[in-house]
Amino acid sequence: MQEDITQTLNILSSGKLILYPTDTVWGIGCDATNIDAVKKIYQLKQRENSKALICLVANDAMLKKHIPEIHNTALDIIKLAVKPTTIIYNNPKGLASNLIAKDNSVAIRIPKNEFCLELIRQFGKPIVSTSANISGEPTPKSFKEISKEILKGVDYVVNLPDEKNEAKPSSIIKISNDGNVKVIRE
Repeated sequence: MQEDITQTLNILSSGKLILYPTDTVWGIGCDATNIDAVKKIYQLKQRENSKALICLVANDAMLKKHIPEIHNTALDIIKLAVKPTTIIYNNPKGLASNLIAKDNSVAIRIPKNEFCLELIRQFGKPIVSTSANISGEPTPKSFKEISKEILKGVDYVVNLPDEKNEAKPSSIIKISNDGNVKVIRE
């Protein structure tokens, strides 16, 4: 695993794109603080840049570095969630501007995947995580379902086994400043 992490760190540091297994589905990723790298993901996915992307952080400390005000409800959900849950936060800082939605929010998840966590820890910055498909096409449930266009469009494919059967995207919730929870995707 460390060899793949080292290779992946070199690609991320160069502003390039990776294809990697997450705790949900195979994802296209890049340095979440690099505007040009994020732009490449929008181009590869043929996705409007008005549709924000998810990013992954390694832990609460990294989350707090990019989200100055986190409601206690969010921290409780992070601790108690049994399935991968992405939370939309307001007023992010230190992330690529084209990663942030028009309402000044960003979707972030702390993955429960050993490879992702170690990669993000060693990288020291958040990483974009968006499904490995062209916008509007079905989300691939396994590596073999990823289109050739996506495979050719990334700079590095992480060489880890495809362990998930019928992988699913994360739940997405938004927490308002007063702690109210709105489910965006179950």
